[in-house]
Amino acid sequence: MEEERSGGQILVDALCLHGVTHVFCVPGESYLPVLDALFNESPIRTIVCRQEGGAAMMADAYGKLTHQPGICFVTRGPGATNAAAGVHIAQQDSTPLILFVGQVERSAAGREAFQEIDLRSMFGSLTKRVEQIEDLRRIPEIISRAFHTAVNGRPGPVVVILPEDVLSELARVRDAGPYQKAESSPGDLEAKALDGLLRAAQRPLIIAGGRGWQPESRQAFHRFASTWDLPVAAAFRYQDCFDNNSEQYIGDVGIGINPKLKSAIRDADLLLAFCVRLGEVTTSGYTLIDVPTPRQLLVHVYPGAEELGSVYQANLAINAGPNRLFDVISKIEPPSRLMWRTWRRNLRAAYVDWSEPQGQPGALQLGQVIKSLRAELPRDAIITNGAGNYTAWLHRYYSYSEAGSQLAPTSGSMGYGLPAAIAAKLLQPERTVIAFSGDGCFLMTGQELATAVQYKLPIVIVLVNNGMYGTIRMHQEKRYPGRIAGTSLLNPNFCEFAAAFGAHAEQVIETEQFIPALRRAITKTRPSLIEIVIDPDVISPDQTLTQIQFSAQS
Repeated sequence: MEEERSGGQILVDALCLHGVTHVFCVPGESYLPVLDALFNESPIRTIVCRQEGGAAMMADAYGKLTHQPGICFVTRGPGATNAAAGVHIAQQDSTPLILFVGQVERSAAGREAFQEIDLRSMFGSLTKRVEQIEDLRRIPEIISRAFHTAVNGRPGPVVVILPEDVLSELARVRDAGPYQKAESSPGDLEAKALDGLLRAAQRPLIIAGGRGWQPESRQAFHRFASTWDLPVAAAFRYQDCFDNNSEQYIGDVGIGINPKLKSAIRDADLLLAFCVRLGEVTTSGYTLIDVPTPRQLLVHVYPGAEELGSVYQANLAINAGPNRLFDVISKIEPPSRLMWRTWRRNLRAAYVDWSEPQGQPGALQLGQVIKSLRAELPRDAIITNGAGNYTAWLHRYYSYSEAGSQLAPTSGSMGYGLPAAIAAKLLQPERTVIAFSGDGCFLMTGQELATAVQYKLPIVIVLVNNGMYGTIRMHQEKRYPGRIAGTSLLNPNFCEFAAAFGAHAEQVIETEQFIPALRRAITKTRPSLIEIVIDPDVISPDQTLTQIQFSAQS
């Protein structure tokens, strides 16, 4: 006969059965029985964070790296509202994540009790599913459903609401088994149709992305692209899905896209979108591909059937994930003579030229700093970032090689870099982890530096400081010339700030100072922060504020 357990213990036992290794949380009185169960010899490592948004972002990074649901626990009210920032990232980035939210006791529900929120309404449009546990005997069922929902089809976040009294009640309950991921597969009909479209093409182009690629499928993707000599572009912030050093790689399709790549996408006669949604940023505001009927022939492969046809009508829609896809299409043999070899070579050459930094004002050349990382870091180094104009240099000049080496929010959320780096180092301590942040971006979640210090995580934070919210300032200069409001920042001394937490810190003001500072930081057994001070006039890799102001006035 099953042992009598609390609802909190039943829940934690379910997490163990589903293979959870870490939970990220900010403690709250609404789920104390869960914290007690985690203390009770649980194999799960509990990571206590400093703000719920950071905790949820760590859970998102866990989901991106492992392709399993990241787990986050927060309390009701302010805990839930803070965590919403990370949930939104998981929704737009298609990351498997489960957020557990403590809630008022069932007897007080509906009275606007202390910190009570209607969590179903609040999270309904941000998640794949929201449900509340009303009966502790159904905990194994509900947790199992949450895991299956988070990983299957288009992955995404699930919210499970935990009334406090349910967690403290006792019952004898049988546990469920571990969840199973179900991945759809293309059939012979789809493979034959794809074969025919490829053989008829003269200017084909792949746009790839998404998560959940197993090592074998990623290798098969490389073999497929090489065998057919196909040009491969990466969707926005999915540059690690394909080795950037491959002769097939032609650049990323996102903010600050190479104009030659932009033209090539418009000129292509066959677009192959592999495991990516073709969202607003990847399509340059839905201008690279016409809505709803593209001018190019379109093959759209995606694991969630609901996404296929939701914006673009594909000539061939394939409901499949990356692993099943390449099991099938790797068997397709190309013709003896390919029509597009020169097309691919020209696109590769354009990417190589685009990846060479140009000189800009100031003693510190951010492009050269990023380029120097290519030779300095190991191939499997993990680079994280949030949002801001500083990321344009990173995406353009850094070369991603291995899977799981880029953790960045396609949702464009600021503050993501530091929490993501913490999760990455916890999960894969043998890999070098570098977190890029802007000065505005860093202070969104900068308190999580305390988390990094507490768990002795030797991550390196590269903080690009230009004293402003640079992206918004750039748009102001273009749209409202001479009317600058709300974008200037009065920053702390970032080195003293980091040192106060117990981190190593240095400031770099010249290009030549960066690599020595990085080498010193990497040798530390604690977190490090390298503040890079750049000329505020340098607003993007291609334009200065002065140039934008001159254009706006002419």
